[in-house]
Amino acid sequence: MALIVQKYGGSSVADAGKIKNVAQRIAATRDEGKQVVVVVSAMGDTTNYLIGKALEITDRPDLREFDALLSTGEQMSMALLAMALKNMGYEAISLSGAQAGIRTDATYSQARILAVESKRVVRELEKGNIGIVAGFQGITDEMDITTLGRGGSDTTAVALSASLGAEICQIYTDVEGVYTADPRLVPEAQKLAEIGYDEMLEMASYGAGVMHNRAVELGALFNIPILVASSFTQSPGTLIHGGASMEVRNKVRGIAHDLDVAKVTMVGVPDRPGISAAIFQPLARAGVSVDTIVQNASIDNITDLTFTVAKSDLTKAMEVVEPIAKSIGARECVSDSRLGKISIIGTGMQNTPGYAARMFGALSELDINIQLITTSEIRITCIISDTEVKKAVRALHRALELEIPE
Repeated sequence: MALIVQKYGGSSVADAGKIKNVAQRIAATRDEGKQVVVVVSAMGDTTNYLIGKALEITDRPDLREFDALLSTGEQMSMALLAMALKNMGYEAISLSGAQAGIRTDATYSQARILAVESKRVVRELEKGNIGIVAGFQGITDEMDITTLGRGGSDTTAVALSASLGAEICQIYTDVEGVYTADPRLVPEAQKLAEIGYDEMLEMASYGAGVMHNRAVELGALFNIPILVASSFTQSPGTLIHGGASMEVRNKVRGIAHDLDVAKVTMVGVPDRPGISAAIFQPLARAGVSVDTIVQNASIDNITDLTFTVAKSDLTKAMEVVEPIAKSIGARECVSDSRLGKISIIGTGMQNTPGYAARMFGALSELDINIQLITTSEIRITCIISDTEVKKAVRALHRALELEIPE
């Protein structure tokens, strides 16, 4: 019997009515003769509610206890959904991340999945049960509860799909698929019928919130097809997969944007071996993830070094690098938290001249100043003022003719 893993986001299970609707969709899949494992997020704004409760107690909650608290949101969803299915006459069982065998490291609030020991899930499937698994959480070797960070339920679903050998992982949310741009900013954005892992990974990493990059990485690693679709309609959604797509007219598949960007610049840095390590190793130890890094050409063995971080990490980053700047003899350390980034993404761009020129031209026409530029084989990213991101996305969507259906 074929196995399907489905994941339902918080908006899909936000109240009792929506949980019953999800139960009906799961039952319909089971009636097709499929084995079904379901991963659920916390109901609606439950996670934010729990965070608020923690902050009423302390502004710096202990991370172990914080994870123990946040994990209860998904456990509430799994139990209610199992109840709904049983009330409809279907055999179902709810399982926490620990019961489902999600083994993680001990990095609280940002844990990484080390292994999925899915024997319990397999046993329940063999009994004829529908398995309802709490997403976003796992357990350490010391039996401590951890959470997986933003997008963690997506990661749980894909990891389970790989462990169980599922034929597909279906991610159900409140949008109908992956679009050429955020449809809330660009009403003309087109839904993509399919997209490759590499393109989706770049889009997820650079601001497209429909899928988390860690989930896409796992999908690519284990070649798990991932369907992104709406839990509220019967729209076919977008298939993320590794198969070669037919030649497409437009080499740019989508535009991603991200407003969670801050910049740190160390001015007057001595240009000698070991300086970069002296800066970035302490940042790594402090848990600060660095994105874009740009170093200017050295003049008289002095250079400027700029890097970007998430806005939420800016204070921590400055606390780390300011003492380093003094110790290495840099002139000063400055920051800017009023930034955003926009990226155009497509696997065919590198072999088709003109896309960079069209991107820069469209921004120039709006008098938008580009502060930093980074590229990969399938992406061009510009760091600009956060107040100009929305109009930049709209302008690029028009300039690259993404509103024209493929």
